[in-house]
Amino acid sequence: MSDTALLAADDTLFPAPLLTMAAEVLDAARHRKIRLAAAETVTSGLVSACLTSVSGASEIFERGYVLYHSSAKATGLDVPEAVSAAHGAVSTEVTRGLALGLLDHSGAGATVAITGYAGPGGGNAINPVGTIFVAAAGRDGTLIEERHVFAGSRDNVRLEAVRAALGLLLRLLSA
Repeated sequence: MSDTALLAADDTLFPAPLLTMAAEVLDAARHRKIRLAAAETVTSGLVSACLTSVSGASEIFERGYVLYHSSAKATGLDVPEAVSAAHGAVSTEVTRGLALGLLDHSGAGATVAITGYAGPGGGNAINPVGTIFVAAAGRDGTLIEERHVFAGSRDNVRLEAVRAALGLLLRLLSA
């Protein structure tokens, strides 16, 4: 085991623009006096990690779920298997189901869910590698959904997906 730190004292795990967005999301949720939760597939917990990289996040961020295997995406958080069978595990419908299901499985006032294909494999003619679906849901019945196609490496697609998820949460919380 090395005595050398993996990060320098002033290094961060996430780029500064993502940390700024995460702080804005947490401030907006704090202002509304609600907690947040995330259901992630393609980002494997990066949205949750980015939010919790901000000091004070434990007051606002309640929980995060990573549903990575196809069977977990298809049936996680009570998304009916028929929805995945009809639309695919990476789809608007499954992502919506995860965001809404997370409301039922948490005390959060707002949730975000994300599915996608980061590459280099996966994807199809309709939803190529780089396709990301994001859905944000609020207890007040608000639901916002987006589809993005990002270019670049697997890591770039995943970080762009984090940015999209934080942006969608911010929109939901600002509505």
